[in-house]
Amino acid sequence: MVEVINSTDPEMLLRLIIAAILGLALGIERELKRKALGLKTILVISIGSCLLTIVSIQSAYVFEGSDLIDIRMDPLRLAAQIVSGVGFLGAGVILRREDETISGLTTAAVVWGAAGVGIATGAGFYVESVIGVLLLLFSVELIPYMVKVIGVNKLHLKEASVRLTIKNKEYIGEVIEKVRKEVIEVDHYRIKDLQGQSCLLVLTIMVGEKKETHDIYTKMVNIDQVENIDLRV
Repeated sequence: MVEVINSTDPEMLLRLIIAAILGLALGIERELKRKALGLKTILVISIGSCLLTIVSIQSAYVFEGSDLIDIRMDPLRLAAQIVSGVGFLGAGVILRREDETISGLTTAAVVWGAAGVGIATGAGFYVESVIGVLLLLFSVELIPYMVKVIGVNKLHLKEASVRLTIKNKEYIGEVIEKVRKEVIEVDHYRIKDLQGQSCLLVLTIMVGEKKETHDIYTKMVNIDQVENIDLRV
């Protein structure tokens, strides 16, 4: 048993290197989009998953037991816990904003996918791992673009969050109607009372993807009764 542990298997090192390269591809994609969970995190997940899978598989054959003790080990028992463990990390990047929108779902899915790539590489499925990364990148980058190009008009819209401070709450209905005329769709909105007669109107609007942020701002700020505006696209 000591001889097996001390010996270095070149194939195991190759698996770790391949896992690092594939994780690097996924990490660069997230890094280019300025995501909080980027290159370093994806690399650690991919390499760590590969290493744990190698340990899990090899341990099942190294520690075989003896004539007195019958030890039976599942080669993928340790690797199976990676999927659930990475789920907690993925949940950490899913955020719920003040305007009730959810962000970080794609990054969480990429984290889960990176763990899968590491497990597959650690188990020796090199071709499947490479194809899996290519499909992941294709799904995240190219498919959304293709859907927008050949899809219906609603797929060419982008979402924006607008926070308007209204001087007099009696004019809320009028302000909402003027906003509806300037954008394609008001998805939903909420109202919060402020001091005196003023109130805060938070809207999620849909505008054309080619619409510039400053154009939207100019239209909103010129609406009567609007005192302050906070626009996020």
